[in-house]
Amino acid sequence: MQVCPLDFRYGREAMKLVFDEHRRLQHMLDVEAALAQAHADVGNISAEDARIITEKASTDFVKLDRVREIEKNTNHDIMAMVKALTEQCGPSGDFIHLGSTSNDIVDTVMALQFKNALEIIEDDLILLQNSIADLAEKHKTTVMVGRTHGQFAVPLTFGMKMAVYAREIQRHLDRLREARPRVCVGKMSGAVGTGAALGIHATEIQEKVMEKLGLGVEEASLQLVGRDRYVEFVALLANIASSLEKFGVEIRNLQRSEIGEVAEAFDAEKQVGSSTMAHKRNPITCENVCSLAKVVRGFMIPTYENVPLWHERDLTNSAAERFTIPHTCILVDDMLVKMSRVFSNLVVFPDRMQANIEASKGLIMAESVMMAMVGKGIGRQEAHEIMRMISLKAADSGTHLRDQMISDESISQLFKPEEIDALLDPKSYIGRAVEIVDKTLKDIR
Repeated sequence: MQVCPLDFRYGREAMKLVFDEHRRLQHMLDVEAALAQAHADVGNISAEDARIITEKASTDFVKLDRVREIEKNTNHDIMAMVKALTEQCGPSGDFIHLGSTSNDIVDTVMALQFKNALEIIEDDLILLQNSIADLAEKHKTTVMVGRTHGQFAVPLTFGMKMAVYAREIQRHLDRLREARPRVCVGKMSGAVGTGAALGIHATEIQEKVMEKLGLGVEEASLQLVGRDRYVEFVALLANIASSLEKFGVEIRNLQRSEIGEVAEAFDAEKQVGSSTMAHKRNPITCENVCSLAKVVRGFMIPTYENVPLWHERDLTNSAAERFTIPHTCILVDDMLVKMSRVFSNLVVFPDRMQANIEASKGLIMAESVMMAMVGKGIGRQEAHEIMRMISLKAADSGTHLRDQMISDESISQLFKPEEIDALLDPKSYIGRAVEIVDKTLKDIR
């Protein structure tokens, strides 16, 4: 029986494999092998015992079914794994899990999963950034109307809008790379973090284990790796999800029938937009991403709740993390790939952008005229009031701003008709838009 949508609807195999039960078991065995090797390095056990444990610490020998069978009796998943590995190692099995506690294994495995997940997410972000950057380059001079409060504002270019998004992705990449050494951290320090059971070489053993696994060391812990690290990890993914929702919302709005400036790709040969409205072409991928972003952000609350535990630890974080960590990683990976596909195949309609500019009847250029008036010696506040009144007259009468400007004496005395035409040309009022695109592309590429 399949219940969770991750089983049949959402997520890619690459990320699901990071949290696959067989892979998790192998990670646990890897940690046990690294621990045995570290003990051998400091002389606590023989090199031969470490060799045998390392050889048998494989799902080729330790089967998931056997671990599950043992767990039915132990009611303890880590001890079940330890017993299953011990069965394979003969006398050397006496040295498995020596000096460690369950969460030395669990949290170090989680760090390995974080490490693998972040590698995938980083690749996803680069893929998305490239698809957005291609649009920025292609449309760096494609003029469109900007909108604030859902209303016409002033011109910009579609390429600049994409450059802004590319910069946002770059910040997520920076955050990911900065967070990696803080979140990919394991521990091997025993029941309450003192390392007492590991003996006089406790510090060296912990460092050697993490070095062998390619992880950072939790410098001071109780029984758990600090869950503030987990908050940072999930917050990073929730932040990324929020950006993806932001991008999706913008595409959905620009695809509105009355705007129609961009659209998700639509397979006219096979794709169905609606079960009843045959004409529909809906932005379903962006809507899907926006929907999943809400779920991802929802995982932040239990992640924060897992920080305050009783004394050196309790078990109230464990069940929650079995849901929050895999689901967050799988969903964000899914969302990133989907949005990369959306941007790579996005249909842009420059003619519709121009039509919407013309629909403003020049009103979006009021600021341009105001600034030119300042250049003619008119005070900024006075110029603003003059253009405010002229704009209101144009809007109320449904006439073009140009007509109202020519008929207004305060304007006609300052500008010739051809100067007014130049001031009302949106292409002449995009400021640094092209420069911003070029600088962005140079920096990120």
